[in-house]
Amino acid sequence: MTTTYAALLRGINVSGHKRVPMPELRTVLGELGHTDIATHLQSGNAVFRSGDQDESALAAALEHALHERFGFSVDCIVRSGSYLAAVADACPFPAAELEGKQLHVTYLDRAMDPERLAGFDAPAYLPEAFELGDRCVYLYAPGGLGRSKLAVALARPQLTKGLTATTRNWNTVAKLVEMTRV
Repeated sequence: MTTTYAALLRGINVSGHKRVPMPELRTVLGELGHTDIATHLQSGNAVFRSGDQDESALAAALEHALHERFGFSVDCIVRSGSYLAAVADACPFPAAELEGKQLHVTYLDRAMDPERLAGFDAPAYLPEAFELGDRCVYLYAPGGLGRSKLAVALARPQLTKGLTATTRNWNTVAKLVEMTRV
């Protein structure tokens, strides 16, 4: 039995740093034995099919292969298409009423302990808002991510220490759900 997954690479192809061309990413995924490989945008979104059911093992193998190929580390999160659809369906914000640049999902390699957010003054960032989800954080940033003070606050080391996190705007979230739909 095979499953359709999305690989979400963190921090590649930003300002010329950590260049991972998408054709080479597809090649690396193929060399790992995955099939039906496709990429979306240049920011490290790949969809593939695999018989392996362990998302963490898939991510670790891809990280190792990318390091071998390019000589630098790339954090990866691998999630099934069903997980991506469930995250989209559970969005606490009115996604259909917002522009894609206003709504984001930060995917986490594991659940964030809500205790990390104890004392976090979320009302100080209104109208921006966030909600924890299943191994993700939903972020509503009406001015976009680049101008979001809440996004900066949520990325502070005391909140993210030990977690791998990578953020996608809602347009990309929706596209990855579409691409991984079985």
